[in-house]
Amino acid sequence: MLSDESAKTGCPRNRRQVHRAIHRAKPGSEAEGAPHDPDRRHHRQHRPGRRSTAVAQWVEEAAGRHEAIKAGGATVELVDIAEFGLPLLDESVPAAFGQYANEHTKRWSEKIASFDAFVFVTPEYNRSVPAALKNAIDYLYAEWQNKSAGFVSYGVQGGTRAIDHLRVTLAEVKVADVPTAVSLPVFTDFTFENPMDPTETGRVTPGPHQEPTLFKMFDEIIAWAEALKPLRAAGAAV
Repeated sequence: MLSDESAKTGCPRNRRQVHRAIHRAKPGSEAEGAPHDPDRRHHRQHRPGRRSTAVAQWVEEAAGRHEAIKAGGATVELVDIAEFGLPLLDESVPAAFGQYANEHTKRWSEKIASFDAFVFVTPEYNRSVPAALKNAIDYLYAEWQNKSAGFVSYGVQGGTRAIDHLRVTLAEVKVADVPTAVSLPVFTDFTFENPMDPTETGRVTPGPHQEPTLFKMFDEIIAWAEALKPLRAAGAAV
């Protein structure tokens, strides 16, 4: 609907689209007291057994049933922060200057710059977002600006407080977050073989009201991304 960056999407240049990145994030285990490993930042940044993969896949599958997306008005790409190997922020120049020294930052920048809208999939950790997600946001600045975003959270109470923190963080990088969000309480929207086993990830089984809410969020994201297109164009021209 919005972007003509066909080199990144493989789509004809005259086909306007919204690109939606679904972010899945979990923090690493160093903070949990694991022994120091100088290479840990490259291979253990995200929690083993995370549920975010399954939640993000549910969002992606549901997007395929959304009328505007099915009609070609938007495309969806699943983006996993874990695949970018981002250590704790290690750029010496603030992100607002856009002067990136590290290859992992440049790869992350190129990926985020290619999207016009986002759906963030996140759990709630201690009333906030996982460290890996906050770290990934902090790496960039201009790449986030004048784009729309929605949220799908999960947790014991649905992860709503993680969404609250994300709204504040994203406002600082000029992301327009839509009001509708999806929250998945673990004890009602997941199914477990053994609910007492803390290592079991379970299956995502959202209630019947969740997909209509998700579709409403998609509608808002697409509309807001379209409305913000002139601002993105003005920013690209600077």
